[in-house]
Amino acid sequence: MSSDSGFPPPHTSRPDTPAFGPEHIARILRLCAGAVCMGLLIWLLGDVLMVVFASVLCAVVLYGLSNILRRHLGLSHGWALSIVVLALLSSAGLLVWNSGPSIVSEAIRLQEALRQQEMALRDTLQGTPTGQMILNYLPASLGGHHTGGDSGLASLGSRIAGSMTGILGSAFGAIGTLLVVLIAGLYFAMSPATYANGLLRLVPPERRPIIRQLLLRAGQTLWAWVAGQSLDMLVVGTLSGIGLWFIGVPLALALGVLAGMCNFIPYIGAIMGAVPALLLALSLGTRETIMVAVLYSVIQFFEGNVLAPVIQRHAVQMPPALTVLSQTLFGAILGFPGLIFASPLTAVLLAILDSLTKPLAETDRI
Repeated sequence: MSSDSGFPPPHTSRPDTPAFGPEHIARILRLCAGAVCMGLLIWLLGDVLMVVFASVLCAVVLYGLSNILRRHLGLSHGWALSIVVLALLSSAGLLVWNSGPSIVSEAIRLQEALRQQEMALRDTLQGTPTGQMILNYLPASLGGHHTGGDSGLASLGSRIAGSMTGILGSAFGAIGTLLVVLIAGLYFAMSPATYANGLLRLVPPERRPIIRQLLLRAGQTLWAWVAGQSLDMLVVGTLSGIGLWFIGVPLALALGVLAGMCNFIPYIGAIMGAVPALLLALSLGTRETIMVAVLYSVIQFFEGNVLAPVIQRHAVQMPPALTVLSQTLFGAILGFPGLIFASPLTAVLLAILDSLTKPLAETDRI
C-alpha cells in the first residue's frame, strides 16, 4: 500500500523521544507536593518569615557598611562592625536628644491635621450626590458608610489591619518585634558565615556549590538594592520637604520625611507619601493643592526617568510592571509586611532565577 496520503504509517514512534514512565509521574507529584507545602508554609508562617527577612535585610546593611570601613581603613570585621553599630546608635541618640520633642510634636500635629481634613472631606462628599455614592461604597474603616463583609475593598482593609496587628500586636508588640529584628540582624552580621554554612549543611553535597553561589548572589543583590533605594529615599524626601516649604504647606519637614520613608515601597509608596500632603494642601486652597500635585508629579518624573535609571545602572534593575505586580502578589499573600518587602524579595528572586537560567540566544529573542 502506498503512503502518498501524507499520514505517517501506523505504529511508528520516534526512537529519540523518552517514554513517559512512572518515574516522570513521581517527579511531577513530588514537585506539586513541594509547591503545595511551600505555599502553606508561607501562608501560615508569613509574619514570621517577614521578620526573618527583615533581620536578614538589617544584617546585609550592617555587613555592607562594615565592609566599606574594612576596605578603606583596613580594620578587622569585628572592629568595623562595632564602629558601624556605635555610629548608628550615636546618631539615633543625638537625633532623639536634639530633635525628639519636635519630631513627636510634628507627628502629633500631622496626625491631628490629617484627621481634621478627613472629616472636612467627608462632610464635603456628603453634600453632593456623587460624594454620597462614593461614601456608600467605601468601607467604614476608610470613613465610608459600607459595613458589609463581602466587599473586596473591605476585605483588603481587614487583611492589612490583620497583618499589622498579627505578630506586631501579639506577645512581643511592635517595639519587641523591632528589637528582635535589630538583634537578630546584628548577630547575623557578626558571623554570617556561621549561619550560611549551617544552611549549606542541610543541602546534599552535590548541590552545595550551586546553593553557595545563590546565597552569595542574593546577599550582593540585597546590598545593591538597599544602597540604591536609600539614595532614592534621601533625594525624594529632601526634594519633597524643600518643595512643600517653598509652597507654604504646614509641617513640610514631617511630610518630607514621610515621603522619603514611603518611597521605600517603589511606585505605590509615592502615592502613599503624596496623599497626606494633598490633604493638608486642601485646607490652604485650590491653588496650593494644584501646586502640591504638580510638585509630587515632577519629583516622581525626575525619580523615575533620571534618578532611578542612574541608580539601577549600579544597583538592581527591575521592570516596573513586575515590581507593581509583585507588590500586589506579596501584599495579598503576606499582608502589609509583604507589600513593604515585595521589592527586595523580587530582586532576590530575579537574581536567583538569573543565576539558574541560561541567557537567551540572539535568535531566540523577540
